[in-house]
Amino acid sequence: MTTFDAIYQNIIKRIMEEGVEELNERTGHKTKAIPGLTFQFDIEKDGFPVLTLRKNPLKSPIAEQVWFVQGEKDTTFLRKFTKMWDPFLEPDGTLSSAYGWRWRNHFGRDQLGKAIELLEKEPSSRHGVIVTWDPKDDGYGGTPKKNVPCPYTYTINIIGGRLNMHNIVRSNDMILGCPFDTFGFALLQCMIAQRLGVKPGIYTHSISNAHIYDNHYAGANEIISRTNDHKNIELHLPENTFKRAEAKDEELVGEILRDLQAQYNPLPPIDGLEIAL
Repeated sequence: MTTFDAIYQNIIKRIMEEGVEELNERTGHKTKAIPGLTFQFDIEKDGFPVLTLRKNPLKSPIAEQVWFVQGEKDTTFLRKFTKMWDPFLEPDGTLSSAYGWRWRNHFGRDQLGKAIELLEKEPSSRHGVIVTWDPKDDGYGGTPKKNVPCPYTYTINIIGGRLNMHNIVRSNDMILGCPFDTFGFALLQCMIAQRLGVKPGIYTHSISNAHIYDNHYAGANEIISRTNDHKNIELHLPENTFKRAEAKDEELVGEILRDLQAQYNPLPPIDGLEIAL
């Protein structure tokens, strides 16, 4: 197995064995959950985190991050590659809580752009904080929204000439959400590292509520039972990836996808893994 496969499989096993089972009122599903879960890996040494224990989507998380970097809430670019956000769209085709929009526009400040500028000028800075959660509008049973951010803040910093990212997630569906989010934010980390002319380092993923839905229990047990001899995957980004993403270069998604597809030989999909909305 890859390094990420081993980390992920151990987490799923722990939740299934130790997780507290409770009813989630919003979805009507029971979940097994544990609080305060953190895992990390070294992208330079351990490879890029693509789950191989089951077939996982590649194009959609790539397109999503390229779209996030653009700072858009209009989904025209994104929907050329994936329709996964369609259930959450407003009537005008926008996504009101789009992560990239929050990072680059929503708070009246380009958080992501300013953080990159800061690290260019002051590589030792510890102020590289990007916030997604809007306390004025998100959560607490307030304004009804179709989507509330799950990864709600992350930090980027350079230590020893390598860019590290710490992603903090309030809630993670560990079967469908966690592998997708880990892939996407690790890709963003690599894109930012390339933009800054440094190597990617440690990716850390911290979850306040790490859970498995009851309709995923059988799939979780299948993941726990699986093994393979897949080698770690290395991401080879095209040049100027971050700037090309900002410029809405549609060819970029395919270039990144082909690099990963050439290395990706996952075990078969697991049937019945429906999202719990």
